[in-house]
Amino acid sequence: MGLFDRIRGGEDAPRVAFVGIDGVPHTLLSEHPEEFPNFAAIAEEGTADAIESIVPPESSACWPSLTTGKNPGETGVYGFQDREVDTYDTYVPMGRDVQAERLWDRVQDANRNATVMNVPVTFPPQRTVQRMVSGFLSPGLEKAAYPDELRETLSNLNYRIDVNAKLGHQEDKTEFIEDAHETLDARYEAFKHYFDADDWELFFGVFMTTDRVNHFLFEDYEKDGEYYEEFMEFYRKLDQYIGDLRERLADDVTLVIASDHGFTTLEHEVHFNQWLENEGWLSFESDEHSELADIADDARAYSLIPGRFYINLEGREPRGSVPEEEYEEVRAELKAELEALEGPDGQKVCDRVVEKEDAFRGNHDDIAPDLVAIPNHGFDLKSGFKGYGKVFDKGPRNGMHSFDNATLHVDDPDATISDANLYDIAPTILDLMEVEYDRGEFDGASLI
Repeated sequence: MGLFDRIRGGEDAPRVAFVGIDGVPHTLLSEHPEEFPNFAAIAEEGTADAIESIVPPESSACWPSLTTGKNPGETGVYGFQDREVDTYDTYVPMGRDVQAERLWDRVQDANRNATVMNVPVTFPPQRTVQRMVSGFLSPGLEKAAYPDELRETLSNLNYRIDVNAKLGHQEDKTEFIEDAHETLDARYEAFKHYFDADDWELFFGVFMTTDRVNHFLFEDYEKDGEYYEEFMEFYRKLDQYIGDLRERLADDVTLVIASDHGFTTLEHEVHFNQWLENEGWLSFESDEHSELADIADDARAYSLIPGRFYINLEGREPRGSVPEEEYEEVRAELKAELEALEGPDGQKVCDRVVEKEDAFRGNHDDIAPDLVAIPNHGFDLKSGFKGYGKVFDKGPRNGMHSFDNATLHVDDPDATISDANLYDIAPTILDLMEVEYDRGEFDGASLI
């Protein structure tokens, strides 16, 4: 095949199967090769290493960035909850809120088929790809799957969009663990069905249940707790499923596996709007405050999850109290206080505090947070408006996201994973598929 054909991708161009394992830390896999032999085999025969997530390391922001190769300033999605322009109203970003071009759209534009399954922030399903079932935040299978063939197939397989996370709030985790296994089993059966169909050039599917298990059992793993064996058994099953899927792939398909962020034990939830109120940064119009719209005219800052801070700026916020000429000074003051904040055990809450111009660029930075706190391990950054009373607390979850220690496995020994992050995955997949693109389009670079 000539160079021109190779770059554009001809009929015989190679294919890629991407399998997402939401929230799986690299060290969990790399430190237990005897427990997870299939992941170990990919690492040995191909390439595997830890990679960095994005700012902020939250799934609703991570998956749009991973699937576009672009930062939230380009995707327009900064987290599970985003702020409307020129208002205190907030919304939950969905698929149509992602403003950058998705990886599978580039593949379809190259006249090659893409099957997309259970990727977070993709509802409603696109009708411009071969088939798609939306993931996290979808209301149910009936509306989340397109075309009818996919919906009917998944219904027959008892497919589930997500685990019932409410079960994880129970003290006895047995029912939650059973539900997690059932969800994982159904997802595997669906992936296996379409791996066997082998009628796509790009398969892009995500196991989301890993994130759910980590949220409620990760401390048991790291500290040899009550559910340590159940945690490991869940991941042994995942490893088995990965091995089976790998064996089903044709020779012209490269398997890529990645998580969107790492994980660590949760020691303290940090209720930042309560902290802002305690420190005189935030006040409310009444004692019954329950949402962002309730903040008072004299508030200087507020927070949204995870660890995103906004200066209440004149001319940008409806009741902005900080003059534009004081913006830099006020932001520096808030940053310094965040950097100095210590938890109950004296450990610094924030590993670092990132200014928006250092993390975001693009056409959608008008809703970007002014600061983003990246927590030290152990601190989960919350931002509710319900008047928690306590700054530091702990709920039913015992695991939390981390910026570091996401994982990337590429079943190709020519891949080089060094100082890599989520932005590198999209161009890497396009290179593996020999689909043409402008290298300046991405915030990352190909690892091939």
